[in-house]
Amino acid sequence: MFVSRKLLKHSLFWLPAGGFLYSLHSNNYDLGSVGAIRFGRAAVTVFDIGLCYKKQGYAKKLDPESDEYRQIRSKTHYQGAEKLLELCRANKGVYIKVGQHIGALEYLLPKEYVNTLKVLHSHAPSSSLEEISAVLKEDLKRDPAEIFDSMEDEPLGAASLAQVHKAVLKNGETVAVKIQHPYVRSHSVVDMKTMEVLVYIVSWVFPEFKFRWLVDEMKRNIPQELDFSHEAKNTEHARRIFKHFPWLKIPTIYSDLSTSRVLTMEFVEGGQVNDLDYIRNNKINPFDVSDKLGRVYSEMIFNSGFIHSDPHPGNILVRKVKSGTQLILLDHGLYATLSPDFRYNYSKLWMSILNKDKDGMRKYCDYLGVGDAYALLACMVSGRTWDAIESGINKVEYTTNERDLFQKEIPGLLPKLTEILQTVNREMLLVLKTNDLLRGIEFTLQTHSRKASFLVMSQCCVKSIYEDKLREVNDRWARLRILIAERWALFTLSVYYTYLSLKTFSFSDTFRILF
Repeated sequence: MFVSRKLLKHSLFWLPAGGFLYSLHSNNYDLGSVGAIRFGRAAVTVFDIGLCYKKQGYAKKLDPESDEYRQIRSKTHYQGAEKLLELCRANKGVYIKVGQHIGALEYLLPKEYVNTLKVLHSHAPSSSLEEISAVLKEDLKRDPAEIFDSMEDEPLGAASLAQVHKAVLKNGETVAVKIQHPYVRSHSVVDMKTMEVLVYIVSWVFPEFKFRWLVDEMKRNIPQELDFSHEAKNTEHARRIFKHFPWLKIPTIYSDLSTSRVLTMEFVEGGQVNDLDYIRNNKINPFDVSDKLGRVYSEMIFNSGFIHSDPHPGNILVRKVKSGTQLILLDHGLYATLSPDFRYNYSKLWMSILNKDKDGMRKYCDYLGVGDAYALLACMVSGRTWDAIESGINKVEYTTNERDLFQKEIPGLLPKLTEILQTVNREMLLVLKTNDLLRGIEFTLQTHSRKASFLVMSQCCVKSIYEDKLREVNDRWARLRILIAERWALFTLSVYYTYLSLKTFSFSDTFRILF
C-alpha cells in the first residue's frame, strides 16, 4: 500500500511535468507557445479587462447620458481593446482570427474595439522563413529550392492562420504561396477550449453580455480554414459561378503544389480595397469600386447563396486594367451556403425595411430568430437609425452625422446586440458581417453619400423576390402585373441612385481620378 501511494505521488508530479516538457519540445522550445502558458496569458488578460470595467466603467455612479460617463466608458473600451490586441498578438493563430472578426463588426461593437483590432486585418504576426520552409519541405516532400527558383523573405501579407510569400517557379512563373503557420493546427484545439472557458467566465461576471455565438462560429469554422484543400475547392467553385463578372478576378490554384497546409496560386498584384491613396494614385474611380463590391456580394447573398465568409478588406484587392476597374477576391477558405428559405426571408425583410412596413419587419425578423427585437435588427441590417427607417431609407440622405449617432448608441445597446447575435439565425451572422464590410469600405473610400452597395443590394433583393413570385403563378396577366411591379420598383431605385450620383458628383474628384 505504501509503495503504491509513493508511486502515485511520483506520478502526480511527473505526469504534468512530462506533459509540459513534451509540449515545450513540440513547440521548438518556445515557452510562449506552450498550451498552459497560452491559457494563463488569456485568463490574465480577461481578468485585467474585467477589472478595468469594474473599476472605471460601470462602477461609476454617473448619468449614462453625461459626457463624463461617455469619456470614462470610451477610455475603458480602449484599455480593454489594447489588452485584447496584445493577447491576440502574443497567442497568434485562432486569437488573431477572433480579433479580426471583432475588427470587422464596425456597426455592431463599440468603435474603440473595432478601431484597435482592425489593424490585425493587414498586420498580423508572421512566422520566420525557416519555420515556413520546414512546412513546405514536410508537405511538398521536396526541398523548396527544388521547386522555387526564388522566394521573397518578407511575406506579402500575414494572416491569422497563414502567410503569403511571392515566389518564382523553376519555369519562370510568378506565384503566391500561402503557408500555414507551423503550430497553429496543434494550438487550435486548446485555444478553442480556452476561449470557451473564458467566455463562460465573462458571461458569469457580466451576465448581460452574451458572446457564446462568437465561440460557436470559431469552433465551426476553424477546422475548415485549417484544411487548405477546402480552400482550393471553394476557389474553383467560386471561379465557375461568378465568371459572368468580367471585372472579378479569382486567382488560379496550382493543385500539384498545394496540400492541406500549402496553397500555391497565381500571383496577382493590386492594392487593398480600402486603400484610398492607392486608388487615387492609380486613377481608379472609388464609386466604381463600391458599386462592383456591392454587386458581387449581393450576387452571393440573394442569387447564388454561396457567400464568402471572411470578407475583411485584406482579402479584397483592386487594380486598374485596360477594361477598367478589377476586383481581386482572395482567401476562399471559408464559404457558407445560404438556404433558399433564409434568402427568401432576408429578401422580404429588406423589402419591409424599404417600404417602412413594421408588421413585415416583425414577421420576417421572427423567422430569422429575433422577432421581439425587430427594430434593432432592422437597424443592424440597414446600418440606419430607426428614425431614418421610419422616414424611408430610400428617401432620407445618409450622412456622416447619422453614422456617428448610430455608433454613439452602440455601447448602450451592447447587451441587447449581443443577445441578438446569440439567438439570430446563424446564416444571418455572415450577412451582418458582410454588410458591415461594405459600409466600412464605403466610408473609407468616401462613397457613402451615394450608397452604391445599398442600392445594388436593394436591386438584387427586388429581383430575387419578384422571381419567386413569378415561379408561383401561371396566369399570363398575373405574370404581367408582377413584371410591371418589378420594373417599377427597379426604376424608382435607379432614379434615386441617379439623383444621388448627380448630387455627389465632384469635378475635382473626377479630375484627380482621370489625370
